[in-house]
Amino acid sequence: MGWSAGLWWWLVAAAAWAAVGAAEGEVAVEAAAPRRHAYAAMMYMGTPRDYEFYVATRVMMRSLGRLSATADRVVIASLDVPPRWVQALKDDGVKVVSVENLKNPYEKQENFNMRFKLTLNKLYAWSLVSYERVVMLDSDNIFLQNTDELFQCGQFCAVFINPCIFHTGLFVLQPSMAVFKNMLRELAVGRENPDGADQGFLASYFPDLLDQPMFHPPTNGTKLEDLKLRWSIPCGPNSVITFPSAPWFKPWYWWSWPVLPLGLSWHEQRRENLGYSSEVPVVLIQAVLYIGVIAVTRLARPSLSKMCYNRRMEKSTMFLLSLLRVVAAWSILAAYIIPFFIIPRTVHPLLGWPLYLLGSFSLSSIVINIFLLHPFSVLTTWFGIIGALFVMSFPWYLNGVVRALAVFAYAFCCAPLIWASLVKTMSSLQVLVERDAFRLGEPNQNAEFTKVY
Repeated sequence: MGWSAGLWWWLVAAAAWAAVGAAEGEVAVEAAAPRRHAYAAMMYMGTPRDYEFYVATRVMMRSLGRLSATADRVVIASLDVPPRWVQALKDDGVKVVSVENLKNPYEKQENFNMRFKLTLNKLYAWSLVSYERVVMLDSDNIFLQNTDELFQCGQFCAVFINPCIFHTGLFVLQPSMAVFKNMLRELAVGRENPDGADQGFLASYFPDLLDQPMFHPPTNGTKLEDLKLRWSIPCGPNSVITFPSAPWFKPWYWWSWPVLPLGLSWHEQRRENLGYSSEVPVVLIQAVLYIGVIAVTRLARPSLSKMCYNRRMEKSTMFLLSLLRVVAAWSILAAYIIPFFIIPRTVHPLLGWPLYLLGSFSLSSIVINIFLLHPFSVLTTWFGIIGALFVMSFPWYLNGVVRALAVFAYAFCCAPLIWASLVKTMSSLQVLVERDAFRLGEPNQNAEFTKVY
């Protein structure tokens, strides 16, 4: 009896162990099962902004990861992408598919822009046949909510930016090697392409998209409800924000905000997902240098008159005045331009703009002290920039039209003040030259009048 009871308990334990093992095996199989969908982007080299697009791609892919998207994240990368960038993407959980660059047959078109030379690599998305659906993305997208419902689109879905042309910055496709090979054949025969880029080619390849049903739900019984795949201006509670702006006004550039109000949303995504560890040290170094320049100009006040003493002037006073005006004007211009170009381009706007204002102020202080100019006349533009930032970043405009009118009105009011400051600066230079010419004994037809005055 005891032996049979022990055997019975042993059989129960063995059955339970087998059941647990089978359940764990099923979980492991499910975990290892490949996903049916993917979000994909492309990356290639050969433009002046390769690093910026690399950062943008990582921010976008990380934002998708934080939203728990039930799809793979894939980057179609050309073979010349630096290995450390590829490894960084893999460390983020992104699958990297290495491809050879597709030759662009439209390079010799009159309207061809060389920055679009390798955008046809986007066609590789149709070769991702291990997935049922792929959402193909440009790097200038940010995701605010989960958008997995996009995978219920048909063979090809896109957003129209006007009644005739759809945008290729975000579209949904069904991968197919047959379609991919057919596209390559169309490239070889030189299919019509208005812009020589992916936008023109796909618009030509799918000319009847406007007449087709936008969505064809798959046969798995799911139903697509309330999917707003459309261009929405102004942006409301959208799931995805796309920035199809001019190349130098992409959201990752610090100067794009507040021109693009939603650019701050992109930088918040970067701050939360990637951080700014590569830019912050450079920002700190520049800030210390600018503060040092301001301190030096406060302690040592060089002036043109001191540099001119005891020197024999061989040129006429009028020539000196003209030369000084040109040099001073270019110096003021350089004080506002140089800081703009040496700030790390992908730094957060709330770091970039204060650093720019600090840099332009420090360099302007050098100009003020060298040419003995009135500080307010040189810094009028500086104050004007601060005012413009406040006007553009004001968050309570009713709509974009009101905001544009406010910016226009501010510019209309500021223009006379800036012009008056420039005139005052030029007149200050004239007084400086006449005074130094009198002191140096330079023949001057107004010397007697100046002495009497």
